[in-house]
Amino acid sequence: METLTLVRLLRPSSVKDLSMTPDHSGLPRGIDHVGVTVPDINLAITFLETALGAVALYRNVTHASPQQGLQTEAILGLPQGTVVWEMCMMSVGHGPGIELFEMHGPDQRNPLRASDFGLQHFAVYVDDIHAACARFTKAGGELLTEPQGQPSLEAGPGNMFCYGRTPWGMIIELLSTPSRERFDDIAPTKRYQPPPRHEEA
Repeated sequence: METLTLVRLLRPSSVKDLSMTPDHSGLPRGIDHVGVTVPDINLAITFLETALGAVALYRNVTHASPQQGLQTEAILGLPQGTVVWEMCMMSVGHGPGIELFEMHGPDQRNPLRASDFGLQHFAVYVDDIHAACARFTKAGGELLTEPQGQPSLEAGPGNMFCYGRTPWGMIIELLSTPSRERFDDIAPTKRYQPPPRHEEA
């Protein structure tokens, strides 16, 4: 009896050890979209619509206003002289989207850089992009820039993104788009957004 009482005094069941509470700040909800660079965006859209039943949601960059120059190259990790001619966000069933890029630049080849053909990055949705960036660099990743405001139709309060490079060279995008009205209002279906995380207590 005395031994049992002593154990209860030392480790009361009503007290939670706060030092053992895991830190979930900056963790992603899940994958938001996968970015793919293609040589002809219209052919790629047609193929994905036909083969996968994909839906083109909106074009965030068009030939009328391409993205290029030193700032674009720094933000996206592109070789000098690359031009982003078109971008199109597509929905594929229930889940992450596919973001198509048509870029043209020097020495394009098999997927190694963001301007090359094929899979070029994937994005994870985060609620706190600054905490997510801190977690990314602490793990050994390298941010290409500080978090940036989302451009064009994706601009809005709190909408930010940042490209980071993993230790083995792959690009991962961290993004947060709490303000979605501008693109959701014009898209034929709403763009997928990962549901909130539910951490264990």
